[in-house]
Amino acid sequence: MPKVTVIPPTINPLTHLPSATVRKRRVAGYARVSTDSDEQFTSYEAQVDYYTKFIQSKPEWEFIKVYTDEGISGTNTKHREGFKAMVSDALAGKIDLIVTKSVSRFARNTVDSLVTIRKLKENGVECYFEKEGIYTFDGKGELLITIMSSLAQEESRSISENITWGQRKRFSDGKVSMPYKRFLGYKKGENGYPVIVEKEASIVKLIYRLFLDGKTSSGICKYLESVNIPSPGGSSKWSKTTVESILTNEKYKGDALLQKKFTVDFLQKKMKTNEGEVPQYYVEGSHPAIIEPDEWDQVQVEFVRRKQLGRAYSGKSVLSTKLVCADCGGYYGQKVWHSTDRYRRVIWQCNSKFDNEKRCGTPVLDTDTIQAMFIKAYNQLMHKQTQVIADCELMRRSLTDFDALDAEIAHQLEETEVVAEMVKAAVKENASTAQSQDGYLKKYNNLNKRYEDAVSKLEKLKAERTLRQQQDKAMSLFIRTLKKNPLVLDKWDDTIWTVMVEKGIVHRDGHITFVFYNGTEIEVGAE
Repeated sequence: MPKVTVIPPTINPLTHLPSATVRKRRVAGYARVSTDSDEQFTSYEAQVDYYTKFIQSKPEWEFIKVYTDEGISGTNTKHREGFKAMVSDALAGKIDLIVTKSVSRFARNTVDSLVTIRKLKENGVECYFEKEGIYTFDGKGELLITIMSSLAQEESRSISENITWGQRKRFSDGKVSMPYKRFLGYKKGENGYPVIVEKEASIVKLIYRLFLDGKTSSGICKYLESVNIPSPGGSSKWSKTTVESILTNEKYKGDALLQKKFTVDFLQKKMKTNEGEVPQYYVEGSHPAIIEPDEWDQVQVEFVRRKQLGRAYSGKSVLSTKLVCADCGGYYGQKVWHSTDRYRRVIWQCNSKFDNEKRCGTPVLDTDTIQAMFIKAYNQLMHKQTQVIADCELMRRSLTDFDALDAEIAHQLEETEVVAEMVKAAVKENASTAQSQDGYLKKYNNLNKRYEDAVSKLEKLKAERTLRQQQDKAMSLFIRTLKKNPLVLDKWDDTIWTVMVEKGIVHRDGHITFVFYNGTEIEVGAE
């Protein structure tokens, strides 16, 4: 019979240290609080002090340090720099044991918690959760941790749902809040509602005025920087996105669209733009306005127009992309003649004048001539202001007469529902009854085409209704603009040009047909 000699293990499989070692275990603490309030800050300081003394009181332990994260949610480890530094040091062999208050302080996400603990365990690093009395090298440790982490995760879900419910209740009640620290123009008032900060509000008004005077977002940034106006974040540099956010935020006209974004995943804290998945709430007159509602609406119309033009809009002049050549339909552009001598002259001509074999016959014009002609056209329009407004109101009544259109939409919606049921019935019948597959496919394809045609017609009808609503809104805005503007214009005004004129068509004889946003056309000749 063979002789067997047992060779006892000399290395602890968990700690990877010699079994007979007398070396002290290198121990680190981990402390985290989930908010940065004064009360929690005291708790945070207390945790650091407690674990420092706790570790140093154990003669068999060697104190390394207390790693900390302040004001960080525990639902994931993505932004917890202290936590990540601690795990990195542990995996680098600098720590043998990590001591923390509880599983929920370590991580409220079960997956994060277990993945991290197992990774540490594989590298001989143990964790001790004081509140639960769990050592992860203990045989029961992982089971207990799984249970505790799951409970903590459910607690986090419950808290998240309660917070979400509270937010939506405030939204439905029309209560508005803003990120005041980076929101130019408002501060939180004593009653919790927004209050205007006049100094900042003047900057917002300046941005809107510069935009309606023709400047691009980039041009506005350069101007604000040139006069040393700091951004909402306090930076000397402005970004296009900041300016565009100010120009398109309805809160500046005193309204508020609530729940523009929502949290998709309470663990990852992922936010998503609300595209109809959850309710939105539009609150009119929720707080004092910095920008007049009509001016805000005018900016939105111009903003959309410029976006559609893309690079064609340069912002060098408000005349850009509004003067059109009658011959080719292209835009007039600004040119400089004799740029280096005393005969220097700025003129406007068709950008495509020399692009084709047959040159455009439309004339070259100077800025003063164009402006003088517009003033004439404007004064002619305002001379018959009462009749223009009456015509606009009549057009609005026609645009908003939705009876026939709504009846068509209802009919087409019914058609889609009926055909959809017929398709379902055909599929069900084929699945339960033996029949010719060629015949079935022909029937299915015919029904499917009928359904697609019905859906296409329905979408076109809905699009037409939306367009008419937009046209009505634009017409209403034009009426209000007419009523507010002066009856007689004696000098050029960039803003009036921007908000009143859709385009000016330049003809070969030098006449310009000015097309206003209500569709009125007035032709004016140069003197």
